[in-house]
Amino acid sequence: MLETHKADVLVAGQGAAAFAAALYAARYQLSTIIVSESFGGETAIGGLIENYPGTPDIDGFDLMLKFKEQVDNLEVPTISRNLVAVEPDGDRFICTLDGGDIVDAGSVILCVGRERRTLGLPNEEEWTGKGVSYCSTCDAPLYRNKEAAAVVGGGNAATEGAILLARYAKHVYLIYRGDELWRPEPIQLKVLSQVPNIRVLLGTTVTELIGTDLAGLTGIRISRPMDDNETVKIHPEQTEPLNKSREDDHGKDVIDLDGIFIEAGADPRLEVPNMLGLDLNEETGEVHVDRGQRTSVPGIYAAGDLTDGTSLKQTVTAASQGAIAALSAYGYVLAGEHHYEAA
Repeated sequence: MLETHKADVLVAGQGAAAFAAALYAARYQLSTIIVSESFGGETAIGGLIENYPGTPDIDGFDLMLKFKEQVDNLEVPTISRNLVAVEPDGDRFICTLDGGDIVDAGSVILCVGRERRTLGLPNEEEWTGKGVSYCSTCDAPLYRNKEAAAVVGGGNAATEGAILLARYAKHVYLIYRGDELWRPEPIQLKVLSQVPNIRVLLGTTVTELIGTDLAGLTGIRISRPMDDNETVKIHPEQTEPLNKSREDDHGKDVIDLDGIFIEAGADPRLEVPNMLGLDLNEETGEVHVDRGQRTSVPGIYAAGDLTDGTSLKQTVTAASQGAIAALSAYGYVLAGEHHYEAA
């Protein structure tokens, strides 16, 4: 039998932004419901996290369990169904969940994140957190003194990731399918051209992830053999061809690696925002929010990787945005006549 629930705040998502939003909303004595099928968001699959303040090192999944525990202690219910539609109804919102259940909500906080672009290779999902990563900023320090790692992509995130990773790993490969890197900032190209332990492989794709279920990733196969006579010039002020390599690279199409970072981008999940006609950032395609995480529709808020609130897509920023969104929702709910007392 289909059910209808009522709440002051519906929080869509189960990642850092969502749990923080629910935590703060519940502490503001707003009746709050979390809806999402997937637990933990990007943090939960990110492997070891060493940059969350107050927690020197913790597995991302365990960190999300701690977030959830705090919310559960406040008796915030979680419905394991995804939000599929939101329809304004006066000053409230009729929210339809996958399967047909309804939540009649006074406000909605969207924390549904992004859908990362993958290589689409066998074992990619299984080895995420075991040598496969999608966040150089998060995980590069884990490769301190490691022999080699690779970054796949040709934009700003990939070039920045390779530069950062080169501070830790002895050898770094930046692999891109195009003939030139795709619109990274000129300053990034200048820095990249001067880093001594990066090899740029253009016109190259990763065709296979190599490893075992026990060890995770141990290497990759690429679409063409490496050639030490190949020259790559990526910046006008570059004084030497950028073709740094390990001694045994020449002629190989298999690279032994400790890890690979897939920086091919991620797309905001816009199904519900588009239904609502929310304003999007013209440059990034993200949901546009103000400093209070308000969207262009009153009563609808957004937080985390879905939004253009910050270019730093990290657990700490997602959590802070969720808290801010809850404060804004609190003000909105109390200003109207649709407040349900928290149980």
